[in-house]
Amino acid sequence: MNEAEALEIVQRAIVTILVVSGPLVAAAMTVGVLIALLQALTQVQEMTLTFVPKIVAMIAVLGLAAPFFGSKIGALAQFVYSRIETGF
Repeated sequence: MNEAEALEIVQRAIVTILVVSGPLVAAAMTVGVLIALLQALTQVQEMTLTFVPKIVAMIAVLGLAAPFFGSKIGALAQFVYSRIETGF
C-alpha cells in the first residue's frame, strides 16, 4: 500500500463520518437554538431543559435516516474489505 491508497481510505472514512454525523448534529443544534430562544423569551433558565428535546430529536433523526446511514457505512466497509481482499 502506498501513501495515495492510504489517503484515499482515510478520506473516504472522514467523508462517511461527516455524512453520517451531520444530520444528527444539525438536529441537535437546531433544537438547542430553539430551546435557547424559548428560554430567553420566557426567562426560564433551567439547564436540564435542553437535554430531553435534543435527545428526542436525535433519536427521531436516527430512526428516520438509519437506512441511509447503514448504506453509507456499509459502502465504506465494502470498499475497505475489497481493498484488503485484493491485497491493496
